[in-house]
Amino acid sequence: MKFTFSGLTEQEVNTARIEHGHNAISFFERETFWDKLWANIKDPIIIILMVALGITVMLMIFGYTEWYESVGIAVAVFIATFVATWSEYSNENEFQKLLEEASMIQIKVFRNKHLVEININDLVLGDHILLQPGDTIPTDGSLVAGYLEVNEAALTGESEPTHKKAEHEPLSEENIAEENYVFRSTLVEDGEAVMKTTAIGDKTRYGKTMIDLITAEDRLSPLQEKLSVLGKHISAFGYIGATFIFIAFMLNHIFLQTDGGLSAYFALPAGEIISHVVTALILAIIIIVVAVPEGLPMMIAMVLALNMRKLLSVKVLVRKLLGIETAGSLTVLFCDKTGTLTQGRLAVEKFLTGQAEHYQKLEKIPNILRNKLAFAVRNNTGAIIDTSDPKKPKMVGADRTEQALLRFLTPLLEQKEEINVVDMIPFNSSRKFSATQVDALTLVKGAAEIILENCTHYLNEAGEKVELTNKVILKAEMSNLSRRTMRLLAIATTESPINNHRELPNNLTLLGIFAMRDALRTTAYHSVKTAKEAGVHVVMITGDAKETAEAIGSDVGLLSDDKPASVITSTELAKKSDDELKQMLPHLYVVARAYPNDKSRLVKLAKELGWVVGMTGDGVNDAPAVKNADVGFAMGSGTEITKESSDIVILDDNFSSITKAMLYGRTLFKSIRKFLIFQLTVNISAILVAFLGPFFGFDLPLTMTQLLWINIIMDTLAGLAFAGEAALSRYMLEQPIPKDEQLISEDMGASILINGSVAALASLFFLNYPPIRELFSRGMPIESEKAEAIFLTAFFGFFVFMHAFNTFNARTEGLNLFEHIFENKLFLGIIFLIFTLQTTFIYIGGEVLRTVPLEPMEWLYMVMFALVLIPVDLLRKWVRNLWFGNPVQTRANQ
Repeated sequence: MKFTFSGLTEQEVNTARIEHGHNAISFFERETFWDKLWANIKDPIIIILMVALGITVMLMIFGYTEWYESVGIAVAVFIATFVATWSEYSNENEFQKLLEEASMIQIKVFRNKHLVEININDLVLGDHILLQPGDTIPTDGSLVAGYLEVNEAALTGESEPTHKKAEHEPLSEENIAEENYVFRSTLVEDGEAVMKTTAIGDKTRYGKTMIDLITAEDRLSPLQEKLSVLGKHISAFGYIGATFIFIAFMLNHIFLQTDGGLSAYFALPAGEIISHVVTALILAIIIIVVAVPEGLPMMIAMVLALNMRKLLSVKVLVRKLLGIETAGSLTVLFCDKTGTLTQGRLAVEKFLTGQAEHYQKLEKIPNILRNKLAFAVRNNTGAIIDTSDPKKPKMVGADRTEQALLRFLTPLLEQKEEINVVDMIPFNSSRKFSATQVDALTLVKGAAEIILENCTHYLNEAGEKVELTNKVILKAEMSNLSRRTMRLLAIATTESPINNHRELPNNLTLLGIFAMRDALRTTAYHSVKTAKEAGVHVVMITGDAKETAEAIGSDVGLLSDDKPASVITSTELAKKSDDELKQMLPHLYVVARAYPNDKSRLVKLAKELGWVVGMTGDGVNDAPAVKNADVGFAMGSGTEITKESSDIVILDDNFSSITKAMLYGRTLFKSIRKFLIFQLTVNISAILVAFLGPFFGFDLPLTMTQLLWINIIMDTLAGLAFAGEAALSRYMLEQPIPKDEQLISEDMGASILINGSVAALASLFFLNYPPIRELFSRGMPIESEKAEAIFLTAFFGFFVFMHAFNTFNARTEGLNLFEHIFENKLFLGIIFLIFTLQTTFIYIGGEVLRTVPLEPMEWLYMVMFALVLIPVDLLRKWVRNLWFGNPVQTRANQ
């Protein structure tokens, strides 16, 4: 270590801590479990369900309903609210724990004339901190010794390192000199220095960004908005249905069951009339309870929790459960380039020989030339290379360019023979080359255009020195590589020694030219294509120059398929009015030389257009934009503050992981729609049967207890059955669901109305067709009490099984009812459970459920009749495909 400072004494540390505080950052106040629970209870459907629960509890108290009816609804409410709350709360806590562990780094600081390591939070104002390559700068401060190459991408978005030099008189933050001032959360790439802390904790630039986050707007997800509307519609439907059923029940007793009409009815004993009114009221209230799909919020909670676990296994950490659903609804994604579309580090992509031949892989380069290259690079670097593990050599002190070269040459870095370094010329920006003299051979590395001018020969594949006569061809190849955003570095040798003037020799022998860039991830092109096919408008935001950004945008496939595709810089962006930018947004694909405030503006304008907006970020200044987007994606390698602001953390920083989140979000939406098709079909048929039954001579074709039992098993259990639906890749060929589109689509509405009506008509036909009643009479008169009990038991089973079979219709839009059925392990198990429970309760239900045991043939007839909705819905789908087109294929071709 070349620096020595006395540092603060213990007493000075205590004084500084009392006067100025410590270095901890004040993050958001954590939501408690009860806060989250209360927020979930305020869900509109849960509120309706709670009202229904209150009504049934009151009816239970007055003896009009059984205790288990209230318990069934209460269980549904409990599961729906507590599962969602606990999943989100536990995931938040796990995330916070990981965040705290990651942030509790040790800092090298001078204290009491010694260099010690302390926790980052224990730093105080005035501390002298030793900074070395790989360190994250823990506070804001001024360098007082040494120099650094600092990556400030976390603050500025610019990936190129910034040179910082020491200033022996530390400056205040009001008088910052960028060349000697460093900031919290930035990264030391090279150099060694000591900084004096001038701002800590919340007073750092990093800490001050929290102000923007606290003022960021709250937002409802697209699903929450749709559920709110659906809740109002269901509530209105339930109340209207309940009113009609009350009227139908009373009209039946007044005009059909009482001779003499209205006057004769009101001549009946008052107790009988009151009994009819109370029964009609109870039936109406129960219809309201049945109309509310209490399984929906529970199913949403379950499918979110299940998908959260699946996503975690593919490096996607969901911090806020509804972030998954919102990801599936994205219409625009503003995405960082570095580390997300690219690998986040320089890598050698091409090697150009003196004969203008291209090689992409090390092993393809001729053996002799390859070994000469490795020797020239290995011994002309400022890095310390530890090859004790040949497969994973350690490199200390190499800049980004040298690291890329050394990684490319990794298999050849081990060097057993001793070398004698005679002299060396370090690299600097004015010379643009470095040189090392090893015995009589001088190794040269530097900017390709400068090195090539002084080359007279090149080394061919056989290792022979050949006169260089094709410089024009080489320059043309270099120009092509430069246009593809490649950084070019030439390697050469000479037998001339390093002279006293430190000049580049004239008689160089070219070994070759390395072409490097921050390479695209191997999955980037395919992932962007997937997002575009899914109807998501992807806009790349980068700190690169416009030409570089445009080349990368083209390579990753952003600029294809749109002739007016636009690439603009931050300066050009700033000159445009909000209205001009809104008009431009549909054709904007790349923003170059971008600043973090550009992100916030783009999010704001995209939301004003009604788009569902996604934003990625990793730096401190990205946090406000990430928080204000409909769904914010933080990178796993990013800053704590950005992760805190996000809905989803992409642990591997990979764009392909974002598309996985989109897929699971769409799967969630599909599962909700499947459940609604099934549940609302049950509700419509139940309400129609309860309404029309009295006009066909049945006061209660389904008793109030049976209706509540149907509500429990058909709602709660079926909700779980749809929670495990498979994430199908074809969902990413569909366009996003518009923000203002109804949760119930036209095709869903047709399915619900047709199947619900057919189910109601089939039920009424079952109730009133004498030959069917004969099948369940066992030879007794069909009007007899025992035959009536058998028949109504069969009707109860028929109604439940008919809708249980309809789950197969609801889970697929296609004609193949068994499509991917084994990928949903819950589905078959829960449908089997519904059949088992219904069968069991028919045998043991007794007076509570108005059932008696059935004989085998009666079971067979009942199940055969219950299959009625399967051919009906298959016919509906076939006609739909024939007349209106298959909706899956139609959406995929949009």
